[in-house]
Amino acid sequence: MNCRVLAADILLAITRDGKSLSTTLEPALQTLSQANDRAFVQALVYGVLRWYYRLAHLLEMMTRKPIKDDRVRMLAIIGFYQLTAMRVKPHAAVSETVSAVRETWARPLINGLLRTYQRDSAALNARLDLEPVSATAHPAWLLERLEASWPLAFKDIIAANNQPPPMTLRVHLGRWTQIAALERLQEAGMMAEPGEVAPTAVRLKQAVPVSQIPGFSEGYFSVQDEAAQLAADLLNLQPQHRVLDLCAAPGGKSAHILEAAPGLKQLVAVDIAPDRLERVRENLDRMGGHAALIAGDALRPEMWWDGQPFDRILVDAPCSALGVIRRHPDIKLLRQPEDLQALFETQRKILRSAWTMLKSGGEIVYATCSVLPLENVEVILDFLAAHPDAIDLPITAEWGIPQRFGRQILTGMNDMDGFYYARIGKLCDQSA
Repeated sequence: MNCRVLAADILLAITRDGKSLSTTLEPALQTLSQANDRAFVQALVYGVLRWYYRLAHLLEMMTRKPIKDDRVRMLAIIGFYQLTAMRVKPHAAVSETVSAVRETWARPLINGLLRTYQRDSAALNARLDLEPVSATAHPAWLLERLEASWPLAFKDIIAANNQPPPMTLRVHLGRWTQIAALERLQEAGMMAEPGEVAPTAVRLKQAVPVSQIPGFSEGYFSVQDEAAQLAADLLNLQPQHRVLDLCAAPGGKSAHILEAAPGLKQLVAVDIAPDRLERVRENLDRMGGHAALIAGDALRPEMWWDGQPFDRILVDAPCSALGVIRRHPDIKLLRQPEDLQALFETQRKILRSAWTMLKSGGEIVYATCSVLPLENVEVILDFLAAHPDAIDLPITAEWGIPQRFGRQILTGMNDMDGFYYARIGKLCDQSA
């Protein structure tokens, strides 16, 4: 399989068919036998998705009428990306992309487009920079939402969205210290530095396959963004607590809960998708943790809950994931503005459902990987207004931005993903 053709097919599955990067990329990469080819295709796919709105506009500018053949059109975009952002030699980018075009009528067209861009790139790029969508490689609706929500910071968010994220690891502090972990990585030839916020976090200077990380298979490390590593500490876990992790897949936070509080009475991890729950099982097995895994709907606890209340609940709510665009650039193409209100309704319902399972005097941590207030502070405001027995538990921290309720991390802050956290306490029942 030609690498550029494979990349074009993956990109079409996402941009045309609406499939996600997570479900399309890995199966396609498994068809390639060479590691270099897999890395090249992955770089093409991520890069084109990251800059798609700019590259697609460039193609529109340079063609009198749309190219009807989808694969030919995508190969042209792939060619542009190689010339703008990859270390592929320009003559190779042009010749290899043209060779990947199977339609003989299209080869002169692609050759002409790529050579014209080589010649006129400065003028063409200047024109692209005049339009907000092509200048930022973000859809117009998202630009509007980000600017309205964060007028002083939205440019920084956009810039962070367009940068590859760091590879951040979570250290199992029950097995070694952060300093010892850094030393072990350096002994293995991997340059790493401590995270800026979480005591469990270390960042690699260069991403590597997890199989190369010393101690990974034994559970000494897990791959997890530093912002996501803050959840376990916010739960204020105590020995003999019974804890619920709602919407638990893929299990990174579940594993961290067990690492942070080995004396828990029980951890129950619930996710609606049985196949995603397998990811939770794999993560827990790797680090030697145990939890009760339940495939269930967070909105219908009566179908799976045993009626015993929980001391702590983590509501890792389904969200727009607009805070992790740098890790999942397909979000810019797949997420639509009409999704947001539906997500708000789901989030508020899940939070209310979780409340029924929380013990008097217990605490909930509400988390999303979104940067929009609609999914974050507005959900908490709605919840507190409807529950007089609920109180906001302030988060005292140096990370993020304090909100009316909770704290917001914007994408790129301390080189972290965009995350929101809030803590809610359930007042003790005085009549009990």
